[in-house]
Amino acid sequence: MLNKMKWLACGVLGLTMMLEACGGAEKEATEGAINGAQTAINAASSEAAKYVPDQLKSAQDTLRNAKDALAKGDYSAALAGAKDTAKKASNMVAAAAAKKQELMKDWTSLSESMPKSMQQIKARMDAYSHGARLPEGTDKSVLATAKDQYAQLKQAWADATAAAQSGNLGDAMQKATGIKDMLAKLKEMLGIKS
Repeated sequence: MLNKMKWLACGVLGLTMMLEACGGAEKEATEGAINGAQTAINAASSEAAKYVPDQLKSAQDTLRNAKDALAKGDYSAALAGAKDTAKKASNMVAAAAAKKQELMKDWTSLSESMPKSMQQIKARMDAYSHGARLPEGTDKSVLATAKDQYAQLKQAWADATAAAQSGNLGDAMQKATGIKDMLAKLKEMLGIKS
């Protein structure tokens, strides 16, 4: 899919360069270049919206300007806009793939460490509930608070995991940032050294 989108963007660039070389500023050719640029954006928009929304917006704005120039009969500006849009679409595909790969790596690491940390916290709470000595300076109210926070942590982790499984790694990692903070506070509260 990634290669298909790159080839499509390259094809649009090639078409616009060929038209420029021939001095072609005809309406039909310019419309074809704009349609090709629109197709390139459409093909990349799903992934780009998740991983590089700012680049998607920039490409869409450039295309809108090219369409406006076409409507005004400024074919050379419209053609230049279509060419720029196609280049932005190609760059957007590469940037989205890189961002997705980065988030995937981060999520994989987190999804390995988080369950272990949560199990460590649960084991410590269970030990305290069954008579183990609480850390100095804490009492049973701290344990009750920790249990409430652990329930919230479990739910937040379930939400982050669901977001990742649905393919929304950006949202999953954003939720995970808050989870890391909750986890650190719980470990401190329960006297667990990282």
